[in-house]
Amino acid sequence: MQLGLVIGTAIATARHSSFKGQKMLIVQPLMADGRTPDADPVIAADVVGAGRGEVVMITSDGKYVREITQDESTPIRWSIIGIQDS
Repeated sequence: MQLGLVIGTAIATARHSSFKGQKMLIVQPLMADGRTPDADPVIAADVVGAGRGEVVMITSDGKYVREITQDESTPIRWSIIGIQDS
């Protein structure tokens, strides 16, 4: 689990069938201080209703993604699992 800052929305005209109904956001991973960028931005499935500018918790837990998409072969790696309280 890692903190990240939502910096945008990902839109695709061609997508894997497991993406159907999934909102995909561009998230900048952050270091433990919650401010310093840590690595390149990632695309994450959003099931919690996050928006641009919010600090979120992201995970690369494949089992969780397979459960939310109900697809064992989904290519989604990252998912948003929570929004940081302000």
